[in-house]
Amino acid sequence: MHILVIGGTGHIGSFLVPRLVSLGHEVSVATRGQRDPYLPHTAWQSVKKVVVDRPVLEKEGIFGKEMARLKPDVVMDLTCFSQGSAQQLVEALRGEVQLLVHCGTVWVRGYGVQVPAREEQPRNPITEYGRLKDETERFLLSQAQKQGFPVTVLHPGHIVGPGWAPVGPTACHDLQVFRKLALGQELALPNLGLETVHHVHADDVAQAFVKAMLNPQAAIGQGFFIVSEAALSLRGFAEAAAGWFGKQANLRFLPLDEWTVTLPEAYAESALTHLSHSTNCSIEKARRLLEYAPRYTSLEAVYESIQWLIEHGEIAL
Repeated sequence: MHILVIGGTGHIGSFLVPRLVSLGHEVSVATRGQRDPYLPHTAWQSVKKVVVDRPVLEKEGIFGKEMARLKPDVVMDLTCFSQGSAQQLVEALRGEVQLLVHCGTVWVRGYGVQVPAREEQPRNPITEYGRLKDETERFLLSQAQKQGFPVTVLHPGHIVGPGWAPVGPTACHDLQVFRKLALGQELALPNLGLETVHHVHADDVAQAFVKAMLNPQAAIGQGFFIVSEAALSLRGFAEAAAGWFGKQANLRFLPLDEWTVTLPEAYAESALTHLSHSTNCSIEKARRLLEYAPRYTSLEAVYESIQWLIEHGEIAL
């Protein structure tokens, strides 16, 4: 099959495209052409790259038509962030493709009553990004249910892997946290450190995209959370990360308002947003319908990221 990956040189695409090539598919990648994949791979030698500026072409009303002109059998869209963007693509691909796999986010879920969260539970998105992605999913799945359009939606958690700064034990991307833990320095956490984050390795997200393509009857018209098997509490995360460096975590717990002022200003808003979500999602549906089986636990995925960052001088010990 001819598979078009929109945004294919990013973190997910860096793992997804080689998977698709290894399965013998013809692969095209639509990209702005501003970066290389995160990891080198010989598979890229056989990939056709199409340089496009999606926002510009969408303003002109021709992005979807340009993608359809490439004649793909399957489209995997990693860079759609609004219903209008999705609608333009769907209208152009209607009757032309076997499957559209859309990349959503776990942030379609804000707060809930029961954890781990399941796809059918109330979403209550609490950020503009989450609301837009939730709106986009609702549109896409309605197209499947009412119009028979072949689409599925995957919602990754906090993506990690080589070349990526992970969401850390202070619920943000501050890499100095890992340096503090490695050196045995004190680290402040909010409340009792029991808020949660839920990671997923980029290669496991890529696995889910392939699984959706291989199981279209189960995937079409459905949305799935794509995360590791279990979320991490901030305290447990910090203790495990300190152990990677042979240290015992030196933790201090502060009320939220006191803890917030200990954060670098650049990360405060992000940390509070992650805390307010305290993401903890179930993969039962993806496991049952798609045979999704994440290779990495959250800690294993983050550890690989941290090792890469240390080796490339991003974390100085």
